[in-house]
Amino acid sequence: MAGRDITEGRATRAIAVDLGIVSSSAIWQNTDIAYDVAIGGIPFIYAIGDNRPYQRQTAPYKKDQFDNQAEPGEQSLTGWWIRSQSSFHSGTGIKFYDPSSGENVKNRFANSINLDVWTKGQVTLLKESANLSNVSTGIYKLKSCRYNTTDKVLAWIPGTTTLKDFDNAGNAVTYSTTGRGDIIDVTTDGSRVYVADATRIHTGNISSTSAMSEYYLTGSSNVVIEWVKQRLVGCIGASVYELTGPHGSSLSLPTPVYTHPNSSWTWTSITEGGSAIYTAGYAGGISAIYKFTLSTAGAMPTLTSGVVAARLPYGEVVNRIEEYLGYLIIGTSKGVRVATISDQDGSVSYGPLIIEADNTGLDFAFRDRFIYVTGTVATFAGLYRIDLGNETEPLRFAYATDANFTDIAGYATSVDFIGNSNQIAYTTSTSNGIVIQSTSTLAASGSITTGYIRYGTLEPKNFKRLLGRGDFTYGSMTLETVDKDGVEYDHISYDINVASVEVTTSKPTASQEYVAYKFIVNRDATDTSKGPVFKGYQAKATIATPRQRILQFPVYCFDIETDRYNVTTGYTGRAFQRIQLLEDLEATGDVFTWQDLSTGESRQAVIEQVGFNRMTPPDRNFDGFGGVITITIRTV
Repeated sequence: MAGRDITEGRATRAIAVDLGIVSSSAIWQNTDIAYDVAIGGIPFIYAIGDNRPYQRQTAPYKKDQFDNQAEPGEQSLTGWWIRSQSSFHSGTGIKFYDPSSGENVKNRFANSINLDVWTKGQVTLLKESANLSNVSTGIYKLKSCRYNTTDKVLAWIPGTTTLKDFDNAGNAVTYSTTGRGDIIDVTTDGSRVYVADATRIHTGNISSTSAMSEYYLTGSSNVVIEWVKQRLVGCIGASVYELTGPHGSSLSLPTPVYTHPNSSWTWTSITEGGSAIYTAGYAGGISAIYKFTLSTAGAMPTLTSGVVAARLPYGEVVNRIEEYLGYLIIGTSKGVRVATISDQDGSVSYGPLIIEADNTGLDFAFRDRFIYVTGTVATFAGLYRIDLGNETEPLRFAYATDANFTDIAGYATSVDFIGNSNQIAYTTSTSNGIVIQSTSTLAASGSITTGYIRYGTLEPKNFKRLLGRGDFTYGSMTLETVDKDGVEYDHISYDINVASVEVTTSKPTASQEYVAYKFIVNRDATDTSKGPVFKGYQAKATIATPRQRILQFPVYCFDIETDRYNVTTGYTGRAFQRIQLLEDLEATGDVFTWQDLSTGESRQAVIEQVGFNRMTPPDRNFDGFGGVITITIRTV
């Protein structure tokens, strides 16, 4: 007979049973007794028979569900995990598309290029952007204007004497430079244009390009002017002025309505809102917005100390402020914020950064419920659009990228509409003149990428089916999967000849924790004014977690037992001790090692159920107290 292993102990009593030494990590090694199975280091002999079978089956891995989601079909009733989206009008800015996570992701997506997402239930191409070829190069700034029923844009190059107006075809008229120096800022009251240089402010009729008249003598290179509340307001040096003198006169500056105590203070912008006029500026890392509430006579008060309407976080500098639809739009060195204006005292309460990016919000333009914002779109100069009609969180509004021109790197510096038209133009940080959107030609292509889809769990999934919906009579749309590393996999392109069908997404081949979907929209090859209409998608996946097994088997548990080789082991009281050890292991709910010593199989498992039936020993080779234990385990 082979020597006895220390884990089995004495011939009559096992050390593990004697001392209660049993743990979830314990492993059993057979020596003298040919045990069939071990649970957490506790060995047993199988009691398998026709009336006590050994059973193993797949553990349930899904539960019955009912469909109560906002998107129809989101709950899987037939095995698929489904995710669908039928509108994108709440804009960009999410990373994961998990509608049940509590985060506001409904009708949102990760990013887009050259697409109009603002009509509920559809996505279409934006109009194409291009340089005005007959406008000379330079880093321009813009100001919308209109005269003689003609839609125009005032355009100037700061730091030069160049001032022009041009129409939507790029036909430009140059204003006279007589008596003017290099331009610092320009504004208009609708009929007159005001031009500031480092010496004075000039004025002239907007419809005339003859020499302008001297207006106010300034003697400063730090000048911001704006026509607000039916008056010209100028921030000159560290002071704020109401400039009300007669046109055509070389006037000395009046008494300032306010002078900042810090002589290094730089004013950056002026706007109006409610009953107040607002100015913004900075010194070092400190930036603030000041308000000037008009008197009952309509005059700006003279202030001995500034009334701060809002102070920005340290290091965030205000570049631009403009009022629209009762909101104050704030462009800063960090991005764009929107603020409410109090009807009572004109105080300002701003919200979080909506668009968070450098060189964004240097200028704004407005139409309908939308704010058009300068910035960078995918490394190119372009625009964003904010929808003031869709507040996703308090003072955080839906936004998405808008017009962009992929020939110009950098960022847009100013933006405005050409007169009263809906044709938008913008300038860039490089000397590329002026970019304008077409009135009819669509962008050649655009794309929209969903947030990563993970179904609210970190478990791996097999993403296998994808369907796009829309009208593809004109142009085409390509469907892609994007994995966690940003690798894109093409699946199918819909067009007039290829119907909108559900396809198998065979790539990526391995299971994924999450993926996103990208839809690339292309305009019609024949009629450039037409393109497809994308209306939504549905994706399907299955869970890729390894299936668990339920195993149920009977084992003998008597004081005295005999193995298949007629080797006897045991002692009085042993059976009940083993039952207690097994029940204690079950009570902990811990993971243990299950060993089938007859086949060599070993798995990690938890005990689902332990049942004991006391009975008389089956033959003379079994004796004492005992019976059959039915053990049910689940592999993990």
